Order: sequence, then structure tokens, then C-alpha cells
Amino acid sequence: MDFSLFYFANNDTEERDRYRLLLDGARFADDNGFTAVWTPERHFHPFGGLYPNPSVTGAAVAAVTQRVAVRAGSVVAPLHHPMRIAEEWSVVDNLSGGRAGVALASGWHAADFALRPENYETRKSGLMETVETIRRLWRRESVSLTDGAGETVELTMFPPPVQPELPMWLTSGGTPATFTLAGEHGMGMLTHLLGQEVEVLAQRIEEYRRAHREHQPASAGQGHVAVMVHTFVGTDRDAVRETVREPFSRYLASSFDLLIKAAEAAGAQGADMSRELRSMGPEDRQFLVAQAFDRYFETSGMFGTVDDCMAMLKQLKDAGVDEVACLVDFGVPTDAVIGGFEHLARLHDTWRAHLGS
Repeated sequence: MDFSLFYFANNDTEERDRYRLLLDGARFADDNGFTAVWTPERHFHPFGGLYPNPSVTGAAVAAVTQRVAVRAGSVVAPLHHPMRIAEEWSVVDNLSGGRAGVALASGWHAADFALRPENYETRKSGLMETVETIRRLWRRESVSLTDGAGETVELTMFPPPVQPELPMWLTSGGTPATFTLAGEHGMGMLTHLLGQEVEVLAQRIEEYRRAHREHQPASAGQGHVAVMVHTFVGTDRDAVRETVREPFSRYLASSFDLLIKAAEAAGAQGADMSRELRSMGPEDRQFLVAQAFDRYFETSGMFGTVDDCMAMLKQLKDAGVDEVACLVDFGVPTDAVIGGFEHLARLHDTWRAHLGS
């Protein structure tokens, strides 16, 4: 089971050097045997809003590293033309010497589709068509497009990529159909533990593996499952709890606000949820956030000492996870996160030693 770093910052501070943690973390990952660095695509909100384009942040990561894979987690496919996705990630592939990889998502927040409102209703149905188009372009095949004069033209993507195939994942918060879809199409699976217990995740992974076996040749292996996990490792569990309590609670509260806006955007379908959430007073919200913090700290994150985190790693390994993507930028001050990297490196090495024992 591999380790990687994952970024999805809640940008609610006035810190000027906003990308120091990204770049220092990428160097750390590169130097300590980690597999990849993932950056997301988010728009118009502090929650994740440091990352409006993962190909841009990916290019920065590629420039300061030599070994780690440079991945999008995730590109919101309906917001972009497939040719643009292929072009941008071919640039990253060239800058990195063949280390690019992309997870794709259909998108869920209506406000993001201010960029391409015409694609909101068909965001799910058109996802796999985008995947196949990117695959064709990456193989240097031409596609038929309409130019500015209304003429049909055959166009090929430039620059030529380094890798013959672009590693691709689908992103899901736990929807069974998405796991099956990824397996059927020979893609990896990128998911998380927010609202998804490890036991349920294990069932989803088995469904993914089954679909992969049934639809892909044996030579394609069993697929790949990466799980994003909020992570902070230290030498004392209680000290870690107090270090992460306030910033992670802010992080959860910010996502809570985003959930309200998403429910409102869903129209009648989300009206009841939106009213219920907005009717809560400050004390009720604070109570919910506190409950969520305790639950995630105990069961859904990698928080605490190396021994504490080893227990979570063993659960994930037993569930069938191939890669743990450690989300490190959820609001703990940058210096503290960077200072904790030595403990994360020790966790990585301890896990490697455990696998070899």
C-alpha cells in the first residue's frame, strides 16, 4: 500500500505564501519514497479554492520533483473541453518526464458550472465520453471538431505526451455505481472516508475489483484504489488532538457551509435539506461540528502517533486499498505541518518495515 500527499486547503487565513506547503510537501514526498502528489479542482469558495486548476499546480510540483507522480484529484471533466484536458496534462507529462496522472469527476456543485452552465444537466452522462476522447487524443489519434468557420476538422493533440497511456481514475464519495463504472472501464478509483465507513468502503472496493475482472484482460491487473485520508502524525495522541481540533473543526464548518449552498442549488430536491441546515442556530452547528470532529478523529482520519496510525493503515489494507493519499493542508499552520513531516516519514518507513516482516 503506497503513500502519497493530497491537497484540498481551506483557505481561510491571510497567509501570503499560500503555496509553500504544496511545494515543500512535494519535495518531502519526493525525498521520502512517496508515490504521488495530488491537487484538486475547486472554484469560487475558500474550501479548496487554492486549486482552481490542478494542471497549473501540477506543473509547479513537476518542476520541483524528480520521482513522485503528479496527479489531479480531480479534474471536473464537464467544465473543460477534452482537448484542453489532454493538452494541459500532456504539458505536465512532459515537464515531469512521464509522471502525470488524472482523476476525473462529474462535478457536484452547481456554482462551479458558472464556467459552463450548459453542461450541468449532462455532467454525469457525458463523463465517460470525455474519458474515451482523452484516451484517443493521448494515443495521438485525431478527433473531429468544429472550427470557428463552422467546418468539421480533424485535430490531433500537442505536445505529444511522454507516457503511452495516461493513468486515469474516477472520483467518488462512495456511490456504488461509480466504483463499478471505474472497474468496467479499466480506470483507477479515487475516494475518501467522509461519510463512508471502512467496512462499507471494503464492499465498494470488492464491487470495483469484480467489475474490473469481468471487463478487463487479466494482464490489466486488478485496478488501483486510492483513498484520501486527513492526516497529522505526532509523538503524543492528546497533543495531536489539540493541535488539529480547532483548524479541522473550521475545515468541517467550511464544508458544512458548502453543503448548504449545494443543497440550495439542487432546487426542490435539496430544499428540505437546505431549510433544515439554515434553521440551525450557531450552537446547533457548533454541536454538529464537534460531533463530526470526534468521529473523524477516532474513525476516519490518520491522527495521533505512529502506532495509532498503523492501526488505521491495517484497516485500509484489509479493505483492499492500494494507496493512502494523506491530506495535510486542512488548516494546521504551515510550519506545524512541515514540522510534522518527520513523523509522517517515520510512519511511512514503519509501514514499509511491517509489510516486509
